[in-house]
Amino acid sequence: MKLERLVSIIMILLDKKRISAQELAERFEVSLRTIYRDIDSINMAGIPIRSTPGVGGGFEIMEQYKVDKKVFSTDDLSALLMGLSSLSNLVHGDELVHALAKVKSFVPEERAKDIEIKANQLSIDLSPWMGNKNTQAYLEMIKTALQENRLVSFDYADRYGNKTARTAEPYQLVLKNSHWYWQGYCLKRKDFRLFRVSRMSNLQLQKDTFTPQEYQKPELNFTDRLAEMQIKITIRIHKSIVDRVLDYCAYDDFSPDDDEHYLVRFPFVENDYYYSILLSFGNRCECLEPMPIREEVKRRIHDIAAVYEN
Repeated sequence: MKLERLVSIIMILLDKKRISAQELAERFEVSLRTIYRDIDSINMAGIPIRSTPGVGGGFEIMEQYKVDKKVFSTDDLSALLMGLSSLSNLVHGDELVHALAKVKSFVPEERAKDIEIKANQLSIDLSPWMGNKNTQAYLEMIKTALQENRLVSFDYADRYGNKTARTAEPYQLVLKNSHWYWQGYCLKRKDFRLFRVSRMSNLQLQKDTFTPQEYQKPELNFTDRLAEMQIKITIRIHKSIVDRVLDYCAYDDFSPDDDEHYLVRFPFVENDYYYSILLSFGNRCECLEPMPIREEVKRRIHDIAAVYEN
């Protein structure tokens, strides 16, 4: 978010004597034009930034200036504290504790209670109720590897359970749909890969370091592509699983069938993942049409039943 970036730039300028536009652009992964606009915004907010051209030049806050705590509104400070507090629930680290402390130092005493109430109105906790207990420890190790440019080795299981030993250069942590991933350059495959943390085991932080190479961030938004692949099927569900079905479609897709059931136009792609979703609803869901998908669901149910016949 722009506001968080602006505050971060102010903090950097308070901590450092001078920093170049290029260094700021690389740190926040934005263009030079964006950095210049940010500096203009900071100036307009009443914090005087001086620019020094040439070798060794850059931006710095004018000497003798002290940041006025009133430069941030109650909503600004609440939003920053809300975001940083939620992030600290996901990834632990001293840097987040320090960032929270710095932002809190901007809170005037007379507004502290109001800001605390607003900041506590949203809490984000994506940690699972149960699951892989190694996830948090692995995240901390990957964070260390990212900060120190160190190789990591691990065993990785594909979606069929086949394990291979890997060594990789880590480049980015990714949280997508409540699951943690990280992008790295796999030395075995000689290419960039997106690894799912829950599929890893025996993660080891290596002493060997690497020189970071240019890379593209992984494509994470498949909304348009998925929309082209999906069809709408009709399922009949019991009202007790409405909340689960709403994870995959909107309530506009529901129509009452009787007092206990709904007909749902359900988005579907003909692959194992989507069939497993339907089967996870158990006997509280019936696929009505199209007929080929209904028959395939019946076949898969028969195969499951056959496992238990002996």
